[in-house]
Parts: sequence; C-alpha cells; structure tokens
Amino acid sequence: QLQLVESGGGLVQPGGSLRLSCAASGFTLDDYVVGWFRQAPGKEREGVSTISSSGGSTNYADSVKGRFTISRDNAKSTVYLQMNSLKPEDTAVYYCAAPRTTSQTILDGLQPWAWEVWMHYWGKGTLVIVSS
Repeated sequence: QLQLVESGGGLVQPGGSLRLSCAASGFTLDDYVVGWFRQAPGKEREGVSTISSSGGSTNYADSVKGRFTISRDNAKSTVYLQMNSLKPEDTAVYYCAAPRTTSQTILDGLQPWAWEVWMHYWGKGTLVIVSS
C-alpha cells in the first residue's frame, strides 16, 4: 500500500523552529514533486511549499517565504520542511502530498491555492502548535 508518513510536529514557542519529515512507504518519492500543506483549526487546507524531484525547484506560499525551507534527501526517500521563526498563526496540522504522476511540470504556474487538487497521495498529518 502506498503511504506517506509525516513526523516532527510538536509544541514550540513563538520564534522557535521545527523540522518536519515526510517519508514514503510502498513507493519511492524520488521521482515525484512533493508538497507540504497545512490546515489550521476552522480553516481550509492550504498549500505551503513544493519541491521538484531533483530539489532544484521550490515554491512557497507568501505567508512562509523567508521562514520555511523545503528540501529532500532522495537517498532516504524523505522530504523535509524546516520551519523557523514560527508564529502562532503557523499552528496547524501539516500534511505532505504527492501527485499521481511523476510529471515535473504538473504544478507549473499554479498559485499555492491550486496545488491541492493535483495531489493524490496524502499522509495523515502531523500537528504543529506554536504557543507560549
């Protein structure tokens, strides 16, 4: 069974950092664009960041630019989201996702709100709480 598993969430104070990980089981992530999404309490899920299979192309939502960094280690079939300078409004369940296809252009030109519809494989999420 193809699955994505997120880890690394937790409680952190404002201004702190966390690193989330996304690992695949049943398939390898190496050939896929991977995205991070989040859903805050009472809000719709939103796109946070994406990364190409090589790691050479990344995209970020405006709300996290300059604070979050997406990366991947294909040797470990794992994608990371380094989150720095965390704010209370970053509190959410964070999900990683991958499309059904290995196309590297599937998200080209799309705004973060449009990424989600192209994703097929989803993890169950990891909770991040930013609070003092």
